Amino acid sequence: MSETPTPRPDVTSPVDEVPPAGRLLVLGLQHVLVMYAGCVAVPLIVGSALGLDTRTIGLLVNADLVVAGIITLIQTLGVGKILGVRLPVVTGATFAAVTPMILIGQNFGLPGVYGSMIVSGVFGMLIAVPFSKIIRFFPPVVTGSVITIIGLSLISAAAGLIAGNDPTAPGYGNLAGLGLAAGIVLVIILITRFVRGFLGQIAVLTGLVVGALVAIPMGLTDFSGVASAPWFGVAPPFLFGAPEFPVAGVVSMCVVMLVIFAESTADMLAISEMTGERLSPARIARGLAADGFSGVLGGTLNSFPDTIFAQNVGLVQLTRVRSRFVPAVAGGVLLLLGLVPKFGEVVASLPGPVVGGAGLVMFATVTAVGIRTLHKVRFEGTHNLMIVAVSLGVGMLPVVAPNFYRQVPATIEIIIGSSITSCVIVAFLLNLLFNHLPWGRAQ
Repeated sequence: MSETPTPRPDVTSPVDEVPPAGRLLVLGLQHVLVMYAGCVAVPLIVGSALGLDTRTIGLLVNADLVVAGIITLIQTLGVGKILGVRLPVVTGATFAAVTPMILIGQNFGLPGVYGSMIVSGVFGMLIAVPFSKIIRFFPPVVTGSVITIIGLSLISAAAGLIAGNDPTAPGYGNLAGLGLAAGIVLVIILITRFVRGFLGQIAVLTGLVVGALVAIPMGLTDFSGVASAPWFGVAPPFLFGAPEFPVAGVVSMCVVMLVIFAESTADMLAISEMTGERLSPARIARGLAADGFSGVLGGTLNSFPDTIFAQNVGLVQLTRVRSRFVPAVAGGVLLLLGLVPKFGEVVASLPGPVVGGAGLVMFATVTAVGIRTLHKVRFEGTHNLMIVAVSLGVGMLPVVAPNFYRQVPATIEIIIGSSITSCVIVAFLLNLLFNHLPWGRAQ
């Protein structure tokens, strides 16, 4: 591939162009619609797993949108030479944090979750520069294994939303819920297959809307709390109390931050290729520092750490609109949506089978992306197959056997009991052993 020519000073880069106002708004809204279902899935899953009520989950949804909007604005517009990659990217809550947050919440409560997140955010901001220089230690064999595990581990969460989490409950796996979820999956498949352009890009969101409408006459919805929710407002910082800092939770969330960094780096490099914009290590570091800041901000505002959303990277490739101000508008829209509690209440009131049906497709897609990443790995003449096999095997243990680490102390279980953190640790160490340490390489 030929080297990208350095633009002349008098030529505006496509990344810095500002489209007309009307086009800018429409294209920004398109980015919001493409990523919205994936963004709100995280608070819905975490809130449901931790047994939170609908009103509280609604607050998490709003906080999630606020933080996603702020970090998107930071990534696109930048904050001096400190934060932001200044590329056309959109950020949202990462799926990588879901399982660790649930484990931490079950053992230490939400103050432990948010305290661990804040520390991991500070950790991320401190290591952003050195990480941008050691990307070679996170090749596709590591990132592909981890992304695959993220998707596989979340499929069980989708199953819980569809069928319920208590197999002994009378309504567990009822046919109405299973049928509704299956119908949503079918709608998403049909839209993806037969609809072209923008509508095809929002197949998951459309499936959610159709599912919600069908659930109303089925008697599966309860929007009674929407009327009492205020139109405007934001939850106060540290809604669940002063943050706590359990060591196991902190370690687990710091590992998650490394996953976020690897994921965001890959997306930044992809966007750089699409736009022809030079991406220096310093610029990558500013993008990663913004991800780290999302941990601090999310921990303070009752939200979640963010990462660059791959589906929006794909949208840039599809539309060929390379202006960073388009996703900046998307960030502004996300921020405004997050300031409307009624909106969060509506989302939180969606029936489990509706969210689970759409989630099943999203999480399986994450798995497929991981498999696609592994396709870049050279397996012949290397030990990469062993790296993938062992890291996936260890990562799947807590998924297929949730009580596998029951006898392990709780502080350790939070780390190794998370399929994602255990997979990251194993894949990273095995990659060092086989591909970087001289005495570990095949002769």
